[in-house]
Amino acid sequence: MPYEPPPELGAMSLADIAEAVATRKLPPVSAWNPLEEGESQMRIAADGRWYHDGGEITRPAMIRAFASLLMRDAQGQHWLVVPYQKLRIAVEDAAFIATDVSARDAALAFRLNTDDIVVAGPDNRLRTAGDPDVPAIYLAVRNGCEARLDRSTYLQLADLALARGDDWTVESLGESFSLVPQ
Repeated sequence: MPYEPPPELGAMSLADIAEAVATRKLPPVSAWNPLEEGESQMRIAADGRWYHDGGEITRPAMIRAFASLLMRDAQGQHWLVVPYQKLRIAVEDAAFIATDVSARDAALAFRLNTDDIVVAGPDNRLRTAGDPDVPAIYLAVRNGCEARLDRSTYLQLADLALARGDDWTVESLGESFSLVPQ
């Protein structure tokens, strides 16, 4: 069955977004506790490109499949996890890149470079890093992994914050998030 990406965020209602999130079936990575560990020879570059043994993985379907198996442990190590094995994967910055944002019905929905859609809120918090001159905004995705907002998505979020007032905050699902690094 061919892959059909979700529609553009701007064309989706919050109900459509919620349905897209709910229908995405992901492996129960957090429930698996494999005993065997190893090295994947894989790396996710800061720009979101995936590599294996130094060569870029260019098939989007493979990247989406691998991304569904990602988790990050409490020490910050990223893993590709299957029921019988977990393999280390090097991640230069964040495992995902947020490439678009849409404000709908008091919620902020983000599209990732893997076509996943994540709604910011209590379970998917936004956090700031960097400094006020060069901020970095991250969105909690799943299993400890995060997405870094790309420049255009950050600018979209900044426009939303400025439309609310001058305190550089945004709200989603009742949670308030500052866009200013502390």
